[in-house]
Amino acid sequence: MGRWQRAVGVFVLGVAVLGSALLVLGVALTLTSRPQPTDHSVIVGTWQLLYNTEAPSASTLLMAVGIGLVCAAGVGAMERRIANRSRRGYNPVRQPLAPRVVMTRTRGVFHGPITVTVLIPAHNEQACIGATLRSLFDQSVVPDRIIVVADNCTDDTELIARAAGAEVFSTVDNVHKKGGALNQALQQLLQQQGHNDLVLVMDADTTIHREFVSAGVQRMTNDRALMAVGGLFYGEEGEGLLGQFQRNEYHRYQRDILRRHGRPFVLTGTATLFRSVALQQVAAARGRWLPGVPGDVYDTAALTEDNELTLALKSMGALMVSPQECTVVTEVMPTWRALWAQRLRWQRGALENLGAYGFRPATFRYWVQQLGIGYGVIALAAYLLLMLVMAVSMSSWVWFPFWLGIGLVFVLERVVTVWRGGWRARLLAAAIFPELIYAMFLDLVYLKGVVDISMRRSAQWRHLVPSTRGGRLEVSR
Repeated sequence: MGRWQRAVGVFVLGVAVLGSALLVLGVALTLTSRPQPTDHSVIVGTWQLLYNTEAPSASTLLMAVGIGLVCAAGVGAMERRIANRSRRGYNPVRQPLAPRVVMTRTRGVFHGPITVTVLIPAHNEQACIGATLRSLFDQSVVPDRIIVVADNCTDDTELIARAAGAEVFSTVDNVHKKGGALNQALQQLLQQQGHNDLVLVMDADTTIHREFVSAGVQRMTNDRALMAVGGLFYGEEGEGLLGQFQRNEYHRYQRDILRRHGRPFVLTGTATLFRSVALQQVAAARGRWLPGVPGDVYDTAALTEDNELTLALKSMGALMVSPQECTVVTEVMPTWRALWAQRLRWQRGALENLGAYGFRPATFRYWVQQLGIGYGVIALAAYLLLMLVMAVSMSSWVWFPFWLGIGLVFVLERVVTVWRGGWRARLLAAAIFPELIYAMFLDLVYLKGVVDISMRRSAQWRHLVPSTRGGRLEVSR
């Protein structure tokens, strides 16, 4: 398993490079012969060999568009086929959460009224736990139980939670961070739960929309085969330009989910509602069909426990959705250092999850996503490099109508996809270049994650602790 996980980074980046090379070769084969460079200086000569200032030919454009459409259609068709097979399949052993299996098992059985229990893992969260609890007690349908899972807290988190009316579960000798804390609480809770008992797991730095619980319960009531309802997360206000970068990013992600009719890529750790039976099945499958320790709901070896649990549920055939009504507001990273730590954990965790699960139908989309990110890193780097070469090679600035048109289309796409974020989001998107810098930062995080996993460097889980000094976030190992 260790060797396979190490190979994930090399494989993803290698395939992305190969795809880039094949596309360049394909475009090159459609071009007519070029005139030899008239300037024999190194910079100008290199520019004239690498780039043709004339607009691409019609055949080149058609080929590029065709490749893109074929790839997109192929991925969509394959994902649809995998989803349909999972819904219609009947394998109670390997996929006990598949809709057909669940519907057969529960037909004609009354499992009692639906109940909702909230688990909030918290480690020194006194700065934000109060707002989180208020958003729960203000729900139109108030949960039956609200439990703060206090994990090695040395501040007033437990006192604030009890004063607000929540129960407190204190972990014992937990060294496995958030996943270990939740495993201890779930080990006791799930023993008493049935098919219509729901567990809402949410972060301590998150507030949820007033109708979140109501909408989730309604979804579960209408479809007894539904195993999880994930939240659509948005970034909180504040933190200047860096905060707006993240809010724009989250708006685009939520738009993608809505276009997929609520089919989530990841059941966000910020807030997700689960059927208890789904979590019970995951715990029973650990060490057999799923990675992890038998009896644990969360794999404590995973850096991104929400992504790993999503793969576990999908591997077992679970039906899940992230509806528009279930919105979540979470903290944005206030510094580039904190953002680097967060995103490196996400990226490294995603790659490690793929290494743990390998190639199976449930991971198909995730492999494609990682390859797409790798190709995007190469494409953006090549684009910026060629712009730099052009700037130092040409004696005067030249406006190319074709590329201006492409740029305007790109600007329009960036603005439209964050339109709901307000005028600040639209202005930042229209400026283009600031978001290009942000994209380059995320590309560096991606490359760092690929290199680290390829070199088998040990990963470190970093907890972002809200500080009482001005509400800033501190990074602790």
